Amino acid sequence: MKQVFDPKLKEALARVQKPGRYTGGEPGCIIKNKEDVDLRFAFCFPDTYEVGMSFLGMKILYELLNEHPNWWCERAFMPWLDMKQEMERLHIPTYALESKDPLTAFDIVGFTLQYELSYTNILAMLDLAGIPLYSKDRDESWPLIVAGGPCVCNAEPIADFIDMMMLGEGELQLPEVCATVEQAKKEGVSKKELLRRLAKIEGCYVPSFYDVTYKEDGRIQAITPNEECAPAVIHKAIIKDMNTQKLPTNFVVPMVGAVHDRAQIEVLRGCVRGCRFCQAGFIYRPMRQRDAQLLNRAAQDLCANTGYEEISLTSLSTSDHSQLETLLDDMAPWTEKEHVSISLPSLRIDNFTESLIEKTTKVRKSGLTFAPEAGTQRLRDVINKNITWDEIEKTCTLAFNAGYTSVKLYFMMGLPTETLEDIEGIAKTAQQIVELYYANPNKPKGRGVQVTISCACFVPKPHTPFQFVPQDTEQMLREKQQHLLHSVHSKKIHVNYHDSKTSFLEAVFAKGDRRLAPVIEAAYRKGCFFDGWDECFQYDTWLETFREFNMDTAFYANRFIELDELTPWSHLDYGVSHEFLVREYKKATMAQTTQPCNRVCSACGANKLLGGACFDYSKDLVH
Repeated sequence: MKQVFDPKLKEALARVQKPGRYTGGEPGCIIKNKEDVDLRFAFCFPDTYEVGMSFLGMKILYELLNEHPNWWCERAFMPWLDMKQEMERLHIPTYALESKDPLTAFDIVGFTLQYELSYTNILAMLDLAGIPLYSKDRDESWPLIVAGGPCVCNAEPIADFIDMMMLGEGELQLPEVCATVEQAKKEGVSKKELLRRLAKIEGCYVPSFYDVTYKEDGRIQAITPNEECAPAVIHKAIIKDMNTQKLPTNFVVPMVGAVHDRAQIEVLRGCVRGCRFCQAGFIYRPMRQRDAQLLNRAAQDLCANTGYEEISLTSLSTSDHSQLETLLDDMAPWTEKEHVSISLPSLRIDNFTESLIEKTTKVRKSGLTFAPEAGTQRLRDVINKNITWDEIEKTCTLAFNAGYTSVKLYFMMGLPTETLEDIEGIAKTAQQIVELYYANPNKPKGRGVQVTISCACFVPKPHTPFQFVPQDTEQMLREKQQHLLHSVHSKKIHVNYHDSKTSFLEAVFAKGDRRLAPVIEAAYRKGCFFDGWDECFQYDTWLETFREFNMDTAFYANRFIELDELTPWSHLDYGVSHEFLVREYKKATMAQTTQPCNRVCSACGANKLLGGACFDYSKDLVH
């Protein structure tokens, strides 16, 4: 089916920096005949094409939905500043890349919520499409606006804009949601009746079916269903056996280089580690892995179909896959023959081996990245990182022996109980690694070492043991950043740190409630969007808007949440019990660690999602 470009779109494309972001027609994209489909779904990524095309979730769901002959899933992205300006000037609404049809032509418009600072982009995409922002202002004539992704675990700040949110795993929910919408469309039922039917699907949350009341001090009094079909607590949908879910073997290959422009295979979902700051580690529990044989076959098919020369074995903790060595052995013959390199983006310091280095560097060798997260053992124990200096030393020695000369280390600052001594520990750890390199007799001849410290500001997140703690103030974080810079005394160490202002806004939204919706709308109307991009972030405009609405940002970001307090996300159940989070928080205050789930069960509650134990503890699960 030949692409037909509207003359206005042609004019816009001629005036923007990267027209390839907006043209579609890439290898692997799916074009269907509109007359042959009964349901149209627009998968909207509220960021640029390059960022969105790196997102594996979109690729999984795009292939899954388009396998249905009478459904058509298309993609839409947030236009960059130049294209947004042209679209407004020429009155071009937000459109999907495959058909070039506006979002208003779709039955369902679905947003993925990967990052709190993309909330204003959602409003921008709706507004540019001519779709009313608030759910209450949209009747049956408008598309159903839905959302999924990790931020749904507390997307209350944008609850008033979304008709329905999905907790849990989209592969299970989306086909059922699409089938329900298709049936309702044929019957001509009202939007209210459609939402009632959707509320009965596991993990589907209709915000308008819940009333929130507040205490005088601003804390939440109650979250009450106002419809019979709405459960008091919404439980996330979960795939019990990952082997039952087909892996995507055809990707849309981007026209413009994506941030992560490579083939990706999800080897497991969830994580066994229990790092207390990590939201993904809790909301994706329990860990479920795919069989090596399935992964190898899908990886080979994917590379053959897309022509990629790099494949990433992705997950929260790839080296915790019990068959990883077997998988790499199975992949070796065809990856070497086809000159395909294998990357393991989430290696752990404590299970990094010589064998892993050998098996992943046959085609191409890049720098190594590890995440100690904290600079002292005490603080690593507080956050339950469960690694020691001895393990860091052993891993770096293995890497230097293998010829690596650059190491990137990820840390956080502003962690609970952190002191300036812990900040100095970050610099000290990097210095010890530099010294380790020069003391190594097997280091590459004539080459120096480069150690890069990358330091993010800690943001307390819902559904983690640190949801209760306040975020450090901007001033505290700035002082710690300066202290870190002054603690580094080697030109071999390079320091990058994250802007504390964006982290502050992230914390406000992460722990926020429905009262923030008008603030987000007002900030958007004043020109706030692409808030996650430094060149677009308007911090002063945000502060001014919070003041106009008499919103105390410290109430959300810098206040301790009482352990028995009702939170904006108390009605959203991801499997991990509140009691477990409290228990883990108390252990953190005493710098006590908890073992990984595959060594011993800590009774977090997630096993109820599987209907039994997450692991067979009669076996030796540690490899």
